[in-house]
Amino acid sequence: MKIRNVFFPLLIIGLSWSCSNDDEEIQEPMGDYANGILVSNEGPFSNGTGTVTFISEDLSVVNNGIYKMTNDEDLGNVVQSIGFTENEAFIVANVSNKINVVNRYTFEKIASITDGLNNPRYFIEANGKGYVTNWGDTADETDDFVAIINLQNYTVEGTISVILGPEAILAKDNTVYVAHQGAWGQNNKVSVINTTSNELIKTLTVGDVPNSMQLDASGNLWILASGKPAYTGDETAGVLTKINTGTNEVDDSFQFETTQHPSSLNLDAGILYYRLGDTVFEQSLSATSLNMETVLEGVSFYTMVVNNGRLYGTDAGDYASNGTLTVYDLNTELTIKALTVGIIPGGIYFN
Repeated sequence: MKIRNVFFPLLIIGLSWSCSNDDEEIQEPMGDYANGILVSNEGPFSNGTGTVTFISEDLSVVNNGIYKMTNDEDLGNVVQSIGFTENEAFIVANVSNKINVVNRYTFEKIASITDGLNNPRYFIEANGKGYVTNWGDTADETDDFVAIINLQNYTVEGTISVILGPEAILAKDNTVYVAHQGAWGQNNKVSVINTTSNELIKTLTVGDVPNSMQLDASGNLWILASGKPAYTGDETAGVLTKINTGTNEVDDSFQFETTQHPSSLNLDAGILYYRLGDTVFEQSLSATSLNMETVLEGVSFYTMVVNNGRLYGTDAGDYASNGTLTVYDLNTELTIKALTVGIIPGGIYFN
């Protein structure tokens, strides 16, 4: 009886300790910057450094400059964008020709990529590799490329030559799509790259100056082009193009008026959103023409993202001091909150 009485309490304690540990492991946070919003701030052009702001999911906490705070060093100039793998964030500093790789949840630095880049713009992961668009020397229209990043040792292991001005990049399965905005000029192409062979397999013609892309649930690629601006002396209309990714052919296109230059294409709950002047519009995926249905009016965004029924828009202000991020409820069209972020907030991401 004594042995049995001693063993049974110990067994209960052991089970309790084991369950408690299991619960602690399940509830253990991934890092200080999980479950929130990241804003990439370009920083002052030609001097200073870009930064990254973290905002908690409930919008109650704002931490500016989290890379510097975590690693005691600057990101570089200009912070163009952030791309992600499952556990890492690739922070692209355009003017500094550098990509800082961090743990996306703790922001602790893992590596810096400096060799093999030339005016880097955007990063995407596809088929176990990283792909980064590069403008090259903007005075040379023949040196643009997509850099291939080895995600084990964080080096550029190859390049794919492309036409002028590769910008936004998006992946579907083993294919990467690159929108050629045209760098400081204008272009109207989308490159299709096979990531198994790392070869350019097709070049599609879309509207002038394609600025943003989205994939719908059916696998269609939607590309929004702003058209050539008036100052070029050859102003052209914006165009929304639908690409069948099964055939990599243009399936449909919708043309705006010549003086209408839309941007910031988003997709949320099966509805496309875009910005045109000071107004946000929505577009049905099944529509046979432009809906031009107004969502918000009287706004001024540097960039915008729509996610889970909310619209997040940034304002760069005077481009020299801290900007703002304003969050809107799309159902009520009311402002939820306005938050102070870094200088020239150009990217919004959900971590």
